[in-house]
Amino acid sequence: MKKKLLTLSLSAVLASSGLGLTTSFATGNGPDVNGNETVQTAMLTTYDGMASLLQKEAERQRQMELEVIGQSVKGRDLYLAKYMSNPENPTILFLTQQHGNEALTTEGALDYIRHLGSNSKQTQDMLKNVNILIVPMLNVDGAMGDVNFSLENYMASGRHLTRYNANRTDLNRDHVNKVAPETQALHNNVLQKYDIDYMIDFHHQGTQEDYFGKLTTGSVLAPYHPDVDPDVLLGSKKLASVLLESVNSKGWGFVLKYDEPSTNISVASNAMALQYGISVMLFEMRGMADHSYEPYVLGQKSNGYLIKQAFDAMDSTAKALANGSILTADPAVYDNLPEQHYSY
Repeated sequence: MKKKLLTLSLSAVLASSGLGLTTSFATGNGPDVNGNETVQTAMLTTYDGMASLLQKEAERQRQMELEVIGQSVKGRDLYLAKYMSNPENPTILFLTQQHGNEALTTEGALDYIRHLGSNSKQTQDMLKNVNILIVPMLNVDGAMGDVNFSLENYMASGRHLTRYNANRTDLNRDHVNKVAPETQALHNNVLQKYDIDYMIDFHHQGTQEDYFGKLTTGSVLAPYHPDVDPDVLLGSKKLASVLLESVNSKGWGFVLKYDEPSTNISVASNAMALQYGISVMLFEMRGMADHSYEPYVLGQKSNGYLIKQAFDAMDSTAKALANGSILTADPAVYDNLPEQHYSY
């Protein structure tokens, strides 16, 4: 009886938040390493592979411009893929892999860049009405495990990936002091250079966040600092609502509200809103590719769905800016969203 009542209660909450029952059976919930899964990082795109892909796509795609915005601690170029058809268009920035071990967000970004090179009329029409900026791998040294500290206790087989940059700086805690060259490049040559209206900061969370036993495939959070301008916050909630309604309607996605909100002004979800007036949202996807703490590391059976989730988040929000539906998006979808549980 208790289980039945719990199911009914969960159904009612999800229905009121616009999620629907199909999300209860999220296909992106494959086992973590506790399920005896292996994690082979060789399947993930390397820095050199990413750079090669970006250069080829820039040559192939008429709409795409590839810009080097700076260099990492170890001297690797940092790339920005730009689709800027009209300065009067709304502009969105997709930022991935501030943390080098959060790799499937970059895989989704690279898939989306390939997609934007499509000759389909729908894609070409969209690019006439929205400007898209993509930083597909900010922490390039951490993503390659090329750092000035030991990673011998990390979980993955193959190259290791770490949260930190080569000097053990957490880039997502560096948006005020800006001590890392990667953070400086992002601020000096992207955030201060372009008039950005919206932004999604892509990350990965642990593997066991849930909602009454249903593992989530991700979570979202609007800026949480009390000094964020109300209109900027409203835009952030509308952006989150677009993403939620798209991903959660697919049947394999189950995205709830992030369970550890912070007022830290150094994290991107607050810093971009406070410093630049950007409507920004944090999007945390399930499971990391590598870590020293086993419960954070996800096996590989969910990779395809999580990459698809990142792709869909980019595509749905870009389309909403292009067709203007972002303006009528219902912020209540975000406001009424249940908060996931942290269950470690």
